[in-house]
Amino acid sequence: MISNSRRLKLIVAYDGAPFAGWQSQSHSNTVQDHLERALERVIGRVARVHGAGRTDAGVHALAQCAHVDVLKFLPTDRWIKALNALLPSTIRVLRCRYVSNDFHARLSAKGKIYRYRIWTAPVLPPFEYRRAWHIPRPLDLRVVKTAAKHFVGTHDFAGFAANRGKAERSTIRTMNSVHVRQNGPCVMIEFDGNGFLYKMVRLMVGALVKCAFGKMRIEEITSRLHSGKIGSGRFVVPAEGLYLVRVRY
Repeated sequence: MISNSRRLKLIVAYDGAPFAGWQSQSHSNTVQDHLERALERVIGRVARVHGAGRTDAGVHALAQCAHVDVLKFLPTDRWIKALNALLPSTIRVLRCRYVSNDFHARLSAKGKIYRYRIWTAPVLPPFEYRRAWHIPRPLDLRVVKTAAKHFVGTHDFAGFAANRGKAERSTIRTMNSVHVRQNGPCVMIEFDGNGFLYKMVRLMVGALVKCAFGKMRIEEITSRLHSGKIGSGRFVVPAEGLYLVRVRY
């Protein structure tokens, strides 16, 4: 926290397709990099943006949350106009407001909601390209809904997490709900949980789709959640169908 600064909370939406994820990297083509460069141009100094969590390359966000400490006190509507004028058109600050210095985009978060979209018609419309995973045949929604119920509750999700290169302090997470619905050819699976491990949603969706096509028994989901073991035959679905819907505080 910078002395005499104020904390600005940002709600950011982005099309993840052109970017290498949220977190800053050496090549500078991440959402965090673009936000920090825009802020630096507005306030005239290096600015560090803290996000509610990482999204991987290709993953989208409808309402990612971030905060930054600023010495320049602009009205919030001017922050939105100034930043959006400098950001790529695929990143937009939707809302912002000044918050308590105790607020932290990641540490204050109580949970997140993610949505995964699957397009099940034979042809993927061009406007859905890189915005949904294309499976050119119907899913058995009854099986998907039955299998999805097994994720609800507090479990060891180690069997539905990938290795980020460092050990997690805990792989226990609570899934408040998993909702499956269909609108025409688009199947949407929404996960509301208190936290998510690396590639956890994409691995859970992979298991649900395998169950729908009879390539995995529903009981295997329960077995992995009880044992915490990774097991074999895991499938990580493509990033383009995944959206961070919102962060709960």
